[in-house]
Amino acid sequence: MPIYTFDTSVVIAYKIRELPNNFLLSAVVIAELTASAADDSSRKVFEAMRRDYEKLGALIVPEADDWLTASRVLYWLGQGRKKTGGGKAPKLVLGASQSMFLDALIAVSARRRAATVVTNNYDDFKAIQYYCPVKLLRGSAYFGR
Repeated sequence: MPIYTFDTSVVIAYKIRELPNNFLLSAVVIAELTASAADDSSRKVFEAMRRDYEKLGALIVPEADDWLTASRVLYWLGQGRKKTGGGKAPKLVLGASQSMFLDALIAVSARRRAATVVTNNYDDFKAIQYYCPVKLLRGSAYFGR
């Protein structure tokens, strides 16, 4: 049975409240959700979810090598932008680099646990996949809508 993890974009878009059995929860996704929680009640729900999945051994927590690999992926993506930009990387939208780093960290740590990343940011993850062979699935394909 395949194992899945959801990117933050999927949790938000599909208003995920219950998670499937063949699921691993990313600590990076929980961090993003907690940081952007609408209120204290929502924050507490995300923190409780993290504790529950940690107890079950179903929490994907990036390891030291994951951070280094994610940094390398971002470096290689930047080098690719420089190459296509004639030696100078085009400017990114404010926050894009941080967001891409978190996506790379999700991808790298999911790959270590052999989990397929379900995402609505498919193009970003596809770019990451070139350097980190993680399994990907569009949110629409997973949910059938």
